[in-house]
Amino acid sequence: MIISVTEVKQIKAIVAEVKKELTEQGIPFKDDVEQGVMIETPAAVMISDLLAKEVDFFSIGTNDLTQYTLAIDRQNAKLDNIYDSHHEAVIRMIQMVIDNAHKEGIWAGICGELGADTTMTERFVQMGIDELSVSPTFVLPVRKIVREME
Repeated sequence: MIISVTEVKQIKAIVAEVKKELTEQGIPFKDDVEQGVMIETPAAVMISDLLAKEVDFFSIGTNDLTQYTLAIDRQNAKLDNIYDSHHEAVIRMIQMVIDNAHKEGIWAGICGELGADTTMTERFVQMGIDELSVSPTFVLPVRKIVREME
């Protein structure tokens, strides 16, 4: 769970080190692999403008982002009545991440249960989301909504 630009820079240094080792050993590798981060914490959302300068994409982990934004344990069934992934704070955070990604010319996707929530598909498209990662059973319903949008 990324919470700082320093972590991203450390990861980039590790990747550079591994590439150097592969090169020295004569092991071929694909050099142009995109590197991105999961946006799962409010901290990552708030510095997403800075993170966007360091990576090729964002994947917004809505399950964890909702849990940490609302300070609610999503695995505690007693709290199910107040765990709300549609909470305006969560939606605003998603919008902030999308906007900051696009300002830096990178793409932003949504993964997690909210990506497959067909009541949100149209809104996500209107917000400018570039990708919705869903399990295979939700591909057709989500695709249908997107294709029927004006």
